[in-house]
Amino acid sequence: MKISIKVKSSVFFALLLVFTVGILSTLVLKGIENKQKNDYEMYLARQGKIANTYISQIDLTEPIEDTKLFLEQNAQELVLYLNSINGMHAVIYDIEGKELFNTLYYNVRTDVDDILSHALKNQIAYKIVGDHVEYIAPLYKGQQIGVVQFHYSLKKSIEFYSDIKSLFIRIGAVVFILSFIGAYFYFDRFSKSIFKLKKDTLDIKKGLYSNIVPLKRNDELGELSEGIYYMSSEIEKNITKIEDEKQKLKLAVQKLKALEKQQKTFIGNITHEFKTPLTVIKTYMDLLDLYSDDPNLQQEAKENILKETQRLYDMVEKILHLSSLEKYDFECQCEEVDVKVVLEEICSRMEGKAQKFNISIIKNLQSGFILGDKENLMHIFINLIDNAIKYNEANGKIFINSYTKNKMVNVEVSDTGIGVPEESREKIFEPFYTVYKDRAKKQGGTGVGLSLVKELIEKQKGSITLLDTEEKGTTFLITFPALYRESIV
Repeated sequence: MKISIKVKSSVFFALLLVFTVGILSTLVLKGIENKQKNDYEMYLARQGKIANTYISQIDLTEPIEDTKLFLEQNAQELVLYLNSINGMHAVIYDIEGKELFNTLYYNVRTDVDDILSHALKNQIAYKIVGDHVEYIAPLYKGQQIGVVQFHYSLKKSIEFYSDIKSLFIRIGAVVFILSFIGAYFYFDRFSKSIFKLKKDTLDIKKGLYSNIVPLKRNDELGELSEGIYYMSSEIEKNITKIEDEKQKLKLAVQKLKALEKQQKTFIGNITHEFKTPLTVIKTYMDLLDLYSDDPNLQQEAKENILKETQRLYDMVEKILHLSSLEKYDFECQCEEVDVKVVLEEICSRMEGKAQKFNISIIKNLQSGFILGDKENLMHIFINLIDNAIKYNEANGKIFINSYTKNKMVNVEVSDTGIGVPEESREKIFEPFYTVYKDRAKKQGGTGVGLSLVKELIEKQKGSITLLDTEEKGTTFLITFPALYRESIV
């Protein structure tokens, strides 16, 4: 059975008001009950004091030798006195619990042995029986000589409480009816606005954008209606813009041609870079044919051919890796990695090569967790540290710092080397670009390393930046998004 949102909202609102009235009524009734209780407790306590005051004023001039006899002689007088003051019936008991005088009617007498025992021990006690209170308080004449019992009627208090309770029930019923009627008419306009919004969405689905008219309301529904109207207008505009995509396709073709040109340049650079080591190898092979008996030439040829072969091998390996990154959808074997652990391992590996050139590696590493491919991270930092060794000065230093800042894990690799000229700073990440060509050839550089490093870093949602430094040398800043585990607060 489908129930209208108007009815649901009205019932909910009415029930909410009834619940609120019910809570308030309960609290008020509880407060009235506590107030009545405090009132009759204070009133009965005063009556007990009046009784003791009356006893203390009898025979003030002569000492009392027998308190029991004294109470028996004055019990009737005391009860009649109290009755004349407050109109309550009373009972007098001696210290042994014996009833001395009683003005209670036979049909309202109640067993009070349970509270009488407390009063005989110098304590005030009372209990509620039906519509009255039986209150017992000790009597004193220097010491406790007995107790007095008051029979206090609660009829007026009970009737007042019942009247208030009945009033709250009637008020609750009236509130429910009136609030339901009021809410029903209030939500009628509200529900009509919702039905209008529903119709607008169906018109958009059918493509009838001109039928959409925003609601004139200064609330969230009005804002939603304006949003739907704006959305329908934008959809209509976007449909008309489809024709413009032809122009965009032309631009895309032009970009493809530009990429094709870049590819040709890339291949030309590869050819040039490959030609240099191959030329060196061929030259030494020709010299060995001519001077095969020269031991110095053989040793020099061996060393240089090995160096150029290794350079050629490194170049091919890096080019293939770089080409695969650009051509294929690279998949990282991502896992939780502590950058500090990776850097410690790489520094340990590169320590031997650094010592060979009298270069010190100085570390200041902090743990920083990222989601990355450990093998690629090894490749990134080995390339950077290797460059820092190659292009450093004798007895130079390499500084490696890692820290976490602004939810990013940062790694700085600095050296005290020759640095990068201002005109080359924008080109160092291009394939086959080398700042110092002579030194690159001497050290076995290919100009592919930084380009590959940049690709690997960006594939792992990181970035690499060449920082401006006042001191001599080069500083690279590598950043990765920090990984915050659940255990880390």
